[in-house]
Amino acid sequence: MRFRSILPSSLAAPMSNSGLSSVMVCLTVGLAWILTTFACNPASAQPLPNPKHGDPTDKFHPLEPWLPTPNVYRTASGAPGPQYWQQRADYAIDIALDDENQSLSGTCEITYHNQSPDTLDYLWVQLDQNRFKNDSVAITSQAAPGISSQATFKFVETMLAQQAFDGGYKISSVTDAKGDAIDHLIVDTMMRVDLDAPLPPGKSTQLNIEYSYNIVDAKMIRARGGYEFFEDDKNYIYEVAQWFPRMAAYTDYTGWQHHQFLGSGEFTLELGDYDVRIDVPADMVVASTGTLKNTNEVLKPEWKTRLAKMKKGEDPEFIITPEEAKENEKSKSKERATWNFTAKNVRDFAFAASRKFIWDAMPVKVGDQTVLAMSYYPNEAEPLWSQYSTESIAHTLEVYGRYSFEYPYEVAISVNGPVYGMEYPMICFNGPRPEKDGTYSKATKYGLISVIIHEVGHNFFPMIVNSDERQWTWMDEGLNTFLQYLTEQEWEDNYPSRRGPPEKIVPYMRGSNQRPIMTSSDEILQFGSNAYGKPATALNILRETVLGRERFDYAFSQYAKRWKFKRPTPSDFFRTIEDASGTDLDWFWRGWFYSTDHVDVSIEGVELYLIDSGDPDETAERKRKQKDAREDNVTDERNQALPLRRRIDWRPGLKDFYNAADYDEDKVEENDRKNYQKFLDKLSDEQRAMLRRTTRFYVIQFANQGGLVMPVPLRIHYADNTSEDVQLPPEIWRVNSQTVKRLFLTEKEIVRLEIDPKREIADTDGSNNHWPPKLEPSRFKLYQSGKSSNPMRKAAEKEKAEQKKKAEQEKKESDPKADDSNKPAAKPDADKSAESKSKKPEDKKPEDKKPADKKPEGKEPVEKKPEDKSSEASEE
Repeated sequence: MRFRSILPSSLAAPMSNSGLSSVMVCLTVGLAWILTTFACNPASAQPLPNPKHGDPTDKFHPLEPWLPTPNVYRTASGAPGPQYWQQRADYAIDIALDDENQSLSGTCEITYHNQSPDTLDYLWVQLDQNRFKNDSVAITSQAAPGISSQATFKFVETMLAQQAFDGGYKISSVTDAKGDAIDHLIVDTMMRVDLDAPLPPGKSTQLNIEYSYNIVDAKMIRARGGYEFFEDDKNYIYEVAQWFPRMAAYTDYTGWQHHQFLGSGEFTLELGDYDVRIDVPADMVVASTGTLKNTNEVLKPEWKTRLAKMKKGEDPEFIITPEEAKENEKSKSKERATWNFTAKNVRDFAFAASRKFIWDAMPVKVGDQTVLAMSYYPNEAEPLWSQYSTESIAHTLEVYGRYSFEYPYEVAISVNGPVYGMEYPMICFNGPRPEKDGTYSKATKYGLISVIIHEVGHNFFPMIVNSDERQWTWMDEGLNTFLQYLTEQEWEDNYPSRRGPPEKIVPYMRGSNQRPIMTSSDEILQFGSNAYGKPATALNILRETVLGRERFDYAFSQYAKRWKFKRPTPSDFFRTIEDASGTDLDWFWRGWFYSTDHVDVSIEGVELYLIDSGDPDETAERKRKQKDAREDNVTDERNQALPLRRRIDWRPGLKDFYNAADYDEDKVEENDRKNYQKFLDKLSDEQRAMLRRTTRFYVIQFANQGGLVMPVPLRIHYADNTSEDVQLPPEIWRVNSQTVKRLFLTEKEIVRLEIDPKREIADTDGSNNHWPPKLEPSRFKLYQSGKSSNPMRKAAEKEKAEQKKKAEQEKKESDPKADDSNKPAAKPDADKSAESKSKKPEDKKPEDKKPADKKPEGKEPVEKKPEDKSSEASEE
């Protein structure tokens, strides 16, 4: 059978080599690289270059040799192994808040349980407040800010504030259970405690640390906690975090965690139980991780009554009303009160305190238990917070629970204060507020909802699925941003999500100044896009395009449940998703997480083939039609317009057989027909039918311009005005990741092709996604030309204006009738009456309303910026 080409490829072009070309060191057979080393040097994850192939790298090369070798602690399936272990640390803390000097002081008792198979000669403790010391690595390694010929006062104040701030821990003593001093060495934000005797496996030891530190002004110095001062009423909101010496993590994959706290890499912490006593001025309200144990001592009777009533309802209720909070701002009690909170199986502890707090709450049914969703905020946050904060908490607990596991704690809290967005177990700090007049923008409203979803969502990742934020930011921020996107979409139609949809990440993916996702947290470039947006988009594509929702959701929930209250690494995540979905995804992890390649698939050419039946009459007729349809070339056209005197016309002896009038080079001879019939007689009925087929064989050539191998969603448009969506699997690139040809068989004529019509793979260049090429217009605006004003013209115009004003004043003085001052003034009572009539009840300020236990309905919501925690500050 023969094919005849109808349309040759006209778009073929040489391709650029987009693969990584770094040469790896030789590997000993069977050696697996440690993942942390691999993560800091992702280029080494590429296979050895192959000079005998046009594609120098194999995008489908197994990732397994570069992942940690499975063992008794972590299995090849991605699940914890039979001998998995992790350390544990319990805390008993007594702390006092000094509202006059904005400082904390107290004692921290740590009971450290060695559940590893190793004997420990020393322990490491994190001293994160030392980040704010002016000689810390975090401060001294900061690059200079951009300083130009102009600067705001705030910009300079911020730099001066850090220089003047006396930050960091003051460690008074480190003692053992008997009160004996223990040798210790402070290394920037870490402290080594030298044990008097080695701590064997299965044993525990106790440390007692007496300390104090000054709380940072979070409005002047960017931080994950701190205070905000309100000039009008001379009160503070304290959001207190990283406020006690915490045990550093000791793990099976890296031993002691030695990354200093530089600001971006967050925390690697051990789970444990907490008993915390917080001493504050008696008129302050405290919100905290954990369960309040002494409600009778610190809560007013009416607050307890409202709490009990709220638990029986379904809607948010005020526990402390706006009016009560306003009245409480005036109090400056000299008395003290101690709030006692306990928490089980948490990895950290934070609290907030203020006289300004409104407090509302609602019950949320989670499985067999009821969780209290609660919000604390000042009157400055109204009316936004009472309408949206607690509802956002409840929504997050419900949606996240479906995709991972049921929320296990008793409370979930959102606090408004100086920190835009930061998470801790059971409590988070969120910043968006309305304007002073109570109005707010759309951005503020959705900013608030989104930042609360994000920070409450962090209870699941990494507070419970306890990943290592100091090393792998994406394991909590990326996974959480992905779930945030799913949760936002369940809030309302067309929710304006900032991250998640593939098209949102396109500008970052095609840009420069990048490092792979698998980069240590403090070395990431473009923090928000790298650690939040890109991994969230990758997971969304994995869910919607690569695996499908059913397989992905099952695999993701398996990961969450396997590693609930445990400490996963990236390899555990990768292996679990593959194991539970039944899909080899090495190509996906390598492309999205270990490289800076981007998606750019183009259509390079299209060829059309039809079956040639071999019928000589049919072939001759087709040739005649082609000749008839072909336009004369310019020479023939002009020769016919002005006939030439051809030699053969006046020398007829030159004519022969081939010049005869009846000669036809395409004429079909009877012998040709007989030969064709003999050919047909040898064929089966099926083969003869095949010769009569009108099937069109289209060969489409695709090129991978961006280097990131992906499925190819393709829309085929036919001549009958119908279309068809097909998806080519990523495996089409397995032989050559740079270019591939794909055959399509159809009875219909293809008139147009389009790659990624639904914008699902983050393709960075839509201009090469069409065949035939689609011309996208660029628009320009029209304007009237005019001369710009130079300084001389400006001076002349100013003088002319002053002369005009002077002339008008002289005319006014010479003509008393032009003076309006003689007109009678409006009656004050009439003005007052008109104003009174025009003023609507809703114009009253919130504090003018009567106190009410139930929150008012119908308040306008507030909007937010995207999660803007200190950890992603550099993104913006």
